[in-house]
Amino acid sequence: MQPQILVNFGLGGRTMILADKIIEERKKNGWTQEDLAQKLGVSRQSVSKWESAGAIPDLKKIIQLADLFGVSTDYLLKDEVEKENTETICDTDCELHRVSMEEANTYMDEKKKAAPMLANATTLCILSPIPLFLISTFNNGLAIGIACTILLGMVALVVFIFIKTGIKLSSLQYLEQEPFETEYGVTGLVKEKNQNYQEHYSFCLACGVVLCILSVIPLIIAGRMEASDYVCTLCLAVLLILVSVGVNILIRVSTIKSSYDTLLQEGDYTKKEKLAKKKTETFTVVYWCLVTVVYLGWSLWTKQWDITYMIWPVAAVLYAALYGIVRMVMKLDK
Repeated sequence: MQPQILVNFGLGGRTMILADKIIEERKKNGWTQEDLAQKLGVSRQSVSKWESAGAIPDLKKIIQLADLFGVSTDYLLKDEVEKENTETICDTDCELHRVSMEEANTYMDEKKKAAPMLANATTLCILSPIPLFLISTFNNGLAIGIACTILLGMVALVVFIFIKTGIKLSSLQYLEQEPFETEYGVTGLVKEKNQNYQEHYSFCLACGVVLCILSVIPLIIAGRMEASDYVCTLCLAVLLILVSVGVNILIRVSTIKSSYDTLLQEGDYTKKEKLAKKKTETFTVVYWCLVTVVYLGWSLWTKQWDITYMIWPVAAVLYAALYGIVRMVMKLDK
């Protein structure tokens, strides 16, 4: 009689052997026995024996299985780990939503459509102060007023695009906020799309970052040459244009990549991260509301919109630091 590795699985005391777990994970990824065999470098008959409990994979193959399925070896071999995971996801007995193939495809399509909209809106936001920067050097009240109007108009357009895009994605927002399960074949499809997109994503990510780094060169050159204020302002405009192009590229590819991470529950969309975001949601809302109040108050009081605009990048850096402290205080990284 062949030995069997037993795993006490989840709620209700249902028992699963290693063979059952291999079958479940293989089907969840949409693979046939032959597909799994090719990935492991073994014969289909070997996989068939594992799944029928006629044989047990050696330790090396178990490690490979864990890597392929995106689970730990403890999950495959021990009962405690699965029980802990179940309790972490749900504070009480609950049934997770199962994402169908149709839902997954709809979500990926909507995120792909939203990517250029969000990227262009962010580009507009970055470029919006350029007219004000250029005109402010002439100290003409009427011209500055027109530039402020253009700035506010561009910001209003940006807000409109963000709201419109958010409304379109709202029906699928739960995927980014709540834990879920996927139906047969969904994970396999998304993993394949993610792997195919990885090369393009890495290239665009590098291009976007390089553009942002190079954007400061015109300003550095102007400073070294002791150029006039107007030339320095032109260099600042070039800086913002280069940054806007870089950020546009980053947002386009990151939005599409995030749709894959969301469905695979990886990166910033793991069950642990979703729980952390829920617990820090109040801090995030209060922080950005305060930043907005400070920005508007300071700008309206001093009338120096070309200077007060810099509060946003400073606030973003400060937010990252404070968010990390909040997570540490709330012990969300344990």
